[in-house]
Amino acid sequence: MDKVVRSADEAVADIGHGSSLAVGGFGLSGVPDVLIQTLYQQGTGGLSVVSNNCGVDAGGLGTLLAAGRIVRVTGSYIGENKEFARRYLSGELELELTPQGTLAERLRAGGAGIPAFFTPTGVGTLVAEGGMPWHYHPDGSVAVASPAKEVRDYDGRDYVLERGITTDFALVRAAKGDRHGNLVFHKASRNFNPLAAMAGRTTIAEVEELVEPGAIDPDEVHLPGVFVQRLVELTPEQAAAKGIEKKTVRETGATAR
Repeated sequence: MDKVVRSADEAVADIGHGSSLAVGGFGLSGVPDVLIQTLYQQGTGGLSVVSNNCGVDAGGLGTLLAAGRIVRVTGSYIGENKEFARRYLSGELELELTPQGTLAERLRAGGAGIPAFFTPTGVGTLVAEGGMPWHYHPDGSVAVASPAKEVRDYDGRDYVLERGITTDFALVRAAKGDRHGNLVFHKASRNFNPLAAMAGRTTIAEVEELVEPGAIDPDEVHLPGVFVQRLVELTPEQAAAKGIEKKTVRETGATAR
């Protein structure tokens, strides 16, 4: 039942070339940076990634992206990463854009053993009708376009069929975890982490604070340990190193309203 491994290197050692990954985080909040950087150092490539976004330039998944280690992304947001947009538009990367809520439910459904579901989101758009560019040729022409999806009427309203997502591995970050894999996330950093963890066949969590079983009140558990296979305890320095995507300041002495 003790799922703690000795190091991040050991945790990601079997993530091989061509693996699929579900990765938690939103922007730079709740991103499993230590596991990502370790995977980068390991040299693994040909990765298919499912994540809300692909980090930022030189941050988060952006590190793997800039090194050419990612070949396909399923996500909902390209912004804040110019290299992501460049690689997609130049034909170096395949991208399946998915509405954000649909992406969240696809991950949750996959983790819950639900192969597909119907949702009204995307009906009447390229999401349902097909033709959204997934992969470009270098000359800018479309190499691969999204297929049309089944649309069905329920009680007078159209719904589009979406597939659940499962991946070979999942990488997530939690504020606290016990040796059995039960996890607690801190506020907004919860974001896609529980959903990504559910979707991975092998889920690896980096935790800022490791506690013994029983130290976490069952009512406080955000993700049960059944969804987690490996835990990596971060050092205090690693736990404190958190990127800020956009710094905003106000004049000294300004009155908050």
